[in-house]
Amino acid sequence: MSSLSITSYIFGILASLITLAVVIEMLRRRRLRERHAIWWLIAGLLALVVSVFPATLVWAANVVGVQVPTNLVFFVSIAILFLVCIQHSAELTKLEEQTRTLAERVALQEMRIRHAESRLPPSAQSESDRSSE
Repeated sequence: MSSLSITSYIFGILASLITLAVVIEMLRRRRLRERHAIWWLIAGLLALVVSVFPATLVWAANVVGVQVPTNLVFFVSIAILFLVCIQHSAELTKLEEQTRTLAERVALQEMRIRHAESRLPPSAQSESDRSSE
C-alpha cells in the first residue's frame, strides 16, 4: 500500500460499499431486478476486493500481462458495461416484439368490436353508445 495514499484507500472502499449498498437497496425496493443487478453486484464486489487489497490488482495485471494495473480496471469496467448493454439490448428487443404483438391484438379486438356493433339493430346501437359514455 506504499504507492496508495490512505485517502485513496478509504475512498475506494467507501465508493465500493456505496455502490453495493445502492444496488442492494434498489433490489430490496424492487426498483431493480436480480438479472439486471448481477453485473453491478459483480462490479461492486470486484471493486471492493481491489479497494481492500490493492495488491490484488497488481497481481491480476501481472497474470493477464497488463503493464499498468489501472488499464486493467478500465478494461474490466468497459467489459462489464458492454455486457450490461448487450443484456439490455436483448431485453429491449423482446419488449419491442411483445409491444408489437399486443398492438396487433388490440387492433384485431377493435376490428371485431366494430364488426359486432355494425351487426346490431339501430336501437341496440344507440343504447350501446349511451352506455359507453
